[in-house]
Amino acid sequence: MGQDASTPETLESRTLEGIARYIKDGKAKKIVIMTGAGISTSAGIPDFRSPETGLYANLARFDLPHAESVFEISYFRNNPNPFYMLAQELDPSKFRPTITHSFIKLVHDKGLLLKLFTQNIDCLESRAGVPSDSIIEAHGSFATASCIECKSRYLPEKMLEVVRKGSVPQCEDDTCRGLVKPNIVFYGEPMPESFSQNKTLPADADLAIVMGTSLTVYPFASLPGFCGEGVPRLLINNEQVGSLGSRPDDVLLLEDCDSGVRKLAKALGWLEELETEWAKTARPEDKIEKKAEEQKPREETLNEAVEKLTKEVDKALKLSSDHSTSTTQMLNKEKEKQDVAGLRDGDDNKTVMHAPMGAQTINPDGNQMKDEPKRSSDDIGGGDCLNHVFPHIGQRPSL
Repeated sequence: MGQDASTPETLESRTLEGIARYIKDGKAKKIVIMTGAGISTSAGIPDFRSPETGLYANLARFDLPHAESVFEISYFRNNPNPFYMLAQELDPSKFRPTITHSFIKLVHDKGLLLKLFTQNIDCLESRAGVPSDSIIEAHGSFATASCIECKSRYLPEKMLEVVRKGSVPQCEDDTCRGLVKPNIVFYGEPMPESFSQNKTLPADADLAIVMGTSLTVYPFASLPGFCGEGVPRLLINNEQVGSLGSRPDDVLLLEDCDSGVRKLAKALGWLEELETEWAKTARPEDKIEKKAEEQKPREETLNEAVEKLTKEVDKALKLSSDHSTSTTQMLNKEKEKQDVAGLRDGDDNKTVMHAPMGAQTINPDGNQMKDEPKRSSDDIGGGDCLNHVFPHIGQRPSL
């Protein structure tokens, strides 16, 4: 189902520009944002349900009863290893926030963010600078951890150390020694109390922005429905999801989140601020990678220039060689004409043999003839037609 053709009730138009005008006119002062794994895929974190590339599609190597088992508390109690193998790959410290995360931070900085509801457990919203009291982590996060038995807190830094080693952490209370897991919500566990207390908050919003979610997991999927009638709802996602698009003031921007927020920021006049904000999240390794990417085109350009110059030199050398060969052949032909046969004099029927230029010649009677004058290049076949090719050649050598 796509966006219906209803005339908008609140927006000037059911377009991105209509949303931007609504915000710029000061009509959106309480924006609620709802996000899913799609806002983190460009950071290198796979989502859950994409065919072939999603987490669930790549869990076959764990030999699970079914893909979701890795997040089932009953399975975890019996076999925590698959989860911790997966956790090692999803170590949040490996990833940089995306420009979409920085967009959320910018909305907050402008005093427009009512609340961010996220399904993500990667903590990238916090790393982008969104304050924790503005975030509802509907499915928990890797930020904290505790024992599943006695609920004792487990230090985050120690948790990270154990996960990186590929080990399974256990409660440090010797009387318990239960399994420890990050405080993310597994199937079979209740939603965080913060979610339950705030799930109706979208009813107070004057704009909802939904990004990067399939809206298939409840109760999170119910959140857009709490927005009041006449409240614009913007979906930035690769595909239409849920009931978004069915209301007169719904706007669908069906593309990846990063390009979508850039378009929205541009329409709002925020693009430069957004890029500056995102630049703040760069890690040293990100800057090294960027520098390498920037240098690559210059190296390629230099290689192309060298290759082009080499071809031109080769071509010039070939032309020079061809012209030189042609000149030699022409000179040899003229010499053959002079040496092979005698030329008869039309008046006295005497044959005169051409001798080297400037040398004395003898007629058939044995009498010495006068010196033959030296011949110019014009006397040689081809004349001065080669002078423009070999201007450095002066008078041609004698034959």
